[in-house]
Amino acid sequence: MRILASIALASLLAAPLAAQKQKPEPLTEDQQDKIAEAGVDPVARVVLYIRFIDERSERIKALVPRAKSQARAERLDDELQNFAALVDELGDNLDVFSQRKADIRRSLKALNEGVARWQDTLHGVTSEPIFELSLKDALASVSDLSDQAKEISADQAAYFKAHPDEKGQDRYEPK
Repeated sequence: MRILASIALASLLAAPLAAQKQKPEPLTEDQQDKIAEAGVDPVARVVLYIRFIDERSERIKALVPRAKSQARAERLDDELQNFAALVDELGDNLDVFSQRKADIRRSLKALNEGVARWQDTLHGVTSEPIFELSLKDALASVSDLSDQAKEISADQAAYFKAHPDEKGQDRYEPK
């Protein structure tokens, strides 16, 4: 009797876990390998993320003019979720690079240009109920990244003006 009760309890607890949607990885294996190859080089990593987000942005842009259908809306929802996840991941990387005082000023110009492109793309998407939340999340993520990039740009300009001998570094190293 205890065994049956244990099995029933385990089944009830496991059912919600199986029903949960697995969050897809926003990067392909090839993209993950390229990020890994860039290692701790902050400029190379930021440039790669910009490129990968540009690719997602182009996919979104290509889906917008298609005839409205359930499949298109679901695909847009997936692309918008992956887009937002990549933007958030880039933001996390920027936080790390900023904290370690890595000189990422060269990549911030490209990032600011990318943010403007991505905002244009997202503003060109007409919201539909299926992907309304994903579109809002993507817009919020890009807006947050824009604010973050501006803040980091100002912080880096001030820091490297005060510490000119540390220009081009990958991380802060106490002297």
